[in-house]
Amino acid sequence: MSKNLTYFASDVHLGLQVADPTGREARFVAFLKAIPAAETEALYLLGDIWDFWYEYRDVVPKGYVRVFGALADLMDAGVKVYFFPGNHDIWTYRYFEELGMTRLTQPYVTEIGGKTFCLGHGDGLGPVDRGYRILRGIFHNRFLQACFSALHPWFAFRLGNGWSRKSRLGKSIGYTFKGEEEPLYKFCESFNAQRAASDAPPVDIFLFGHYHCAVDLSVGPSRLLLLQDWISVSNWVVFDAVSGDISVCRK
Repeated sequence: MSKNLTYFASDVHLGLQVADPTGREARFVAFLKAIPAAETEALYLLGDIWDFWYEYRDVVPKGYVRVFGALADLMDAGVKVYFFPGNHDIWTYRYFEELGMTRLTQPYVTEIGGKTFCLGHGDGLGPVDRGYRILRGIFHNRFLQACFSALHPWFAFRLGNGWSRKSRLGKSIGYTFKGEEEPLYKFCESFNAQRAASDAPPVDIFLFGHYHCAVDLSVGPSRLLLLQDWISVSNWVVFDAVSGDISVCRK
C-alpha cells in the first residue's frame, strides 16, 4: 500500500486551562491514533501544540504521556513527524528530537505529491508591528532564555503557564482574518514574487496556524489555508498525493 497521505495540525494548546483541557487532549490523542500509519507518509505539527513548553537540560514539563505515546506509535509505524515551534512552545531544544521528531523552521518549502507547500506556524511573517517583533526577539534571545533557565522549574512553569493563559484569555478566540490587509497575506505575495524573480514556480499551498481561525482563500495563483485552534473543535488538514486533493477536516 502506498503512503499517499500527509497530515497537518496546529494550535492544540495542550495544558491551557480553558474550556475542557482534558477533553481537548483526549481529542488530540484520538486524532493521532486514527491516522492510518500504513497510508501516511508524514505528520506536520505547525506550532502551539503545547500552550507553554520549556525545556531545561534535565527537566521537561510533566504529563502528556498519552500524546507522546501516540506520536511514538506513529513514528514506530514509519510515519515521519515534523514540528515547528510556535509562539507558545518556542523553547523546544532537544527532547522532541530525542523522541524521533524533526524540528523545522518557518517558512519551510517542500514538495509533496508534486505540489509545492510553504509551511510554518505563521507568527512573525510579513510586515508585523514593531511591538510584536520586539516581543518575539525577546522570546528567541539565547541569553534571556539562559536567564529564564536559572529559575527553579516550580516557579518558571507557573510563571510561564500563567502568562500564557492570560495571553490567551486576553484575546478573542474567534479572530477575523483581514484578507489582503494581513501581514501573512502580504508575506505570501512577497514570497511568490521572490520565487518568480529566481525563476521558481509559485507556491501551490501556503499552510499555517497561529491565527486561531479557519481561512481558505486565494493569493494570486496560490491557496492560503489557516488551521483553526482546537479549543472547541478538532481540526486538521490531510493531503492525498495520489488524487491531489487537500481536505480540511473538523469535528
